[in-house]
Amino acid sequence: MSARILFLCTGNACRSQMAEGWARALARPDLEILSAGIEAHGLNPSATKAMKEAGVDISHQQSTLIHDVEIRTLDIVITVCGHADEACPVLPPSVLKRHWPLSDPARATGDAAKVEAVFRASRDDIKARVVDLLEEFDWLAPSA
Repeated sequence: MSARILFLCTGNACRSQMAEGWARALARPDLEILSAGIEAHGLNPSATKAMKEAGVDISHQQSTLIHDVEIRTLDIVITVCGHADEACPVLPPSVLKRHWPLSDPARATGDAAKVEAVFRASRDDIKARVVDLLEEFDWLAPSA
C-alpha cells in the first residue's frame, strides 16, 4: 500500500528537508515523501552539508510552499516546529497529523564548528524520528 508523507516546517529549509531526505533514503520505494513550508526560505547549505556527511544527498530538493501541496491526498503530515504546527492548514479527517517539536539548527550561534555540531545533532535526531515513524507504519525499506 502506497502512502504520501509530508514534513512541514516554517521555511522548508532545514528540519523538514532533512526529514524528507532521511525518509526518501530509508522508506519503501512505493511511498511518496514530500516536504513543504509555511514560507519557502530555500535549502540551507548547512543542512545539505550535514546530510551529505551522513551519505544522503538533499541538494536536489526544493523549498516548497504548503499551498502547492494537494493536502487532501496526503496520508500523514508531520509538523517539525511550533510555528508550522500552529499555522498548519486544516487537514481532512483522513489525514493523520503528528508534531515533532524540533529546535531550529539555523538559529545556532558560535563558530563554524559549533554550528556544524548543532546541524549534525539535529540530523541524527531527525533520522531516529524518521526510523521510528517508518517502523511504526511498516514503511521501512527492507534494505534500511
